[in-house]
Amino acid sequence: MNKVIVSVSNDIFTDQRVEKVCNTLQNNGFEVTIIGRKLKNSKPIERKYKTRRIKLLFNKSFMFYLELNLRLFFILFFSKKDILLSNDLDTLLPNYLISIFQKKKIIYDSHELFTEVPELVYRPFTKKIWCNIEAFILPKLKNTYTVCNSIADYYNKKYGTNFKTIMNMPSKKKIELGQFSFDTKGKKIILYQGVLNVGRGLELIIETIRFLEDSILVIAGFGIYFKKLKAKVEELNLENKVHFLGKLSPKRLHKITPLANLGISLEEDVGLNYKYALPNKVFDYIQAEIPILVSDLKEMRKIVEKHKVGELVKSRTPVKLANQIELLLKKDFSSGLKIAKKELIWENQEEKLLEIFQ
Repeated sequence: MNKVIVSVSNDIFTDQRVEKVCNTLQNNGFEVTIIGRKLKNSKPIERKYKTRRIKLLFNKSFMFYLELNLRLFFILFFSKKDILLSNDLDTLLPNYLISIFQKKKIIYDSHELFTEVPELVYRPFTKKIWCNIEAFILPKLKNTYTVCNSIADYYNKKYGTNFKTIMNMPSKKKIELGQFSFDTKGKKIILYQGVLNVGRGLELIIETIRFLEDSILVIAGFGIYFKKLKAKVEELNLENKVHFLGKLSPKRLHKITPLANLGISLEEDVGLNYKYALPNKVFDYIQAEIPILVSDLKEMRKIVEKHKVGELVKSRTPVKLANQIELLLKKDFSSGLKIAKKELIWENQEEKLLEIFQ
């Protein structure tokens, strides 16, 4: 049985893509161990594969990445393995070095265009460091995959690589309905789920909700923008119209998503990473059979135009966006959603994933 060690820089708890990959591998004869981080607010996890969470002294800036990579290197060095799976550029260097020193096979999953994330766009020195690491390692890798065709094409053209596309789709599930802890009677529910970070259009939708009388905004997720967004809601006196759910487990989120009337993904065109964005929340909304409103960006545009499951944002000014949402909420996308949810599932990605590992 091949032993696979999976490396991530996050908490594991809410990373649905990594969980799906690990489950697929474990169910198909691989012995999986995942290594992630333990944070102050980390919640217990139970998985059918092995998990290991490391507590770091530093949780931001250069020292975080230095400590993470050093710790990963030594853990990987002394662990039994046949295959190394590195997730994103911030775990790639130690995995690559171990693969060379110990002659182990390495696979790389790029969840995003890391060097083009908004956090690096305005930090040229830091970006250059990551670009150098990427340029040094990627051309040497044979087994690579990413989340959408645009990012795969970008890497393949730039580095002469052979990235495959494994889309971040949800597993096929029956719709289960949970409940909110606040009153939603007579209200349309607009849902954002995912990381609260720069460039996600969250300030825009908070400003927009002011002009939607019979709607409330529910934000499920956590991130560095959490306090800033809470402060904005308080500043605009919108506490009764905007509700923060915080970090939810995938199981809990699965019961919350179908309660919404509209799912949003309003990423800004800031850097190539967002230009090529195809967030997993888009597929989660579709699986829950709720229509979507997404930014007019390449990969999300393809989903909307092909499957007829929602609309593209026409204007990023609050009043005009509110008008579009009001009209959208009156439309029926149920036919397109029912068809799309059968096609856009993880089970249709598994064969391609296993071909890479086998």
